[in-house]
Amino acid sequence: MNLLQDLNWRYATKRMTGEKIPQEKLDNIFEAIRLSASSMGFQPYNVVVVEDPEMRKQIQAVAFNQPQIVEASHLLVFAAWDPLSEEQVAAYMNQIASERGVSPDSLAGFSNSINSMIKSRTAEENFNWAAKQAYIALGTGLVAASAEKIDSTPMEGFNPPALDELLGLREKGLRSVALLALGYRDAEKDVLASAKKVRRPADKFFLKVA
Repeated sequence: MNLLQDLNWRYATKRMTGEKIPQEKLDNIFEAIRLSASSMGFQPYNVVVVEDPEMRKQIQAVAFNQPQIVEASHLLVFAAWDPLSEEQVAAYMNQIASERGVSPDSLAGFSNSINSMIKSRTAEENFNWAAKQAYIALGTGLVAASAEKIDSTPMEGFNPPALDELLGLREKGLRSVALLALGYRDAEKDVLASAKKVRRPADKFFLKVA
């Protein structure tokens, strides 16, 4: 199938079977998320992979008891960095220098640009920016999953502070922003499994500027 067929196939799966995703497919989805676009390539977020059934039951309790959380093969938590720091920027510069074989000094302008941006914003503004970057990766994960014929459910319906406490995210300088359940649809239990995909028509969606 081509990409458009894959995207027509996918939907926000409401019930899953619990069947495990083959490692190769999972690795492909994870790598696509890692390679996702990010402003300045900075990637100010982490993706927490939750497989433990008991932990997922606890997460379900702070996520409006959504069944996909425990029925999925894997649950991903997209967590933005908070706070952002010069140390994180320095680590990014060192990685660029190492992988591209350039001098760290040659990246001073780039480093100063990122640091200036961070310092010009409040901590909450920086978090919101980092969260937007995480959402770009979430979208990439949805597309990658559809290409692998893996069902997915993006979720914002959860209590972030409670989830952060469960996973010890604040101690790691992280705050949860979105969940992604990956697995296989249970067509018998999911009333949306056979429903027609509904999106606004192109002539109403795209606005052309003369």
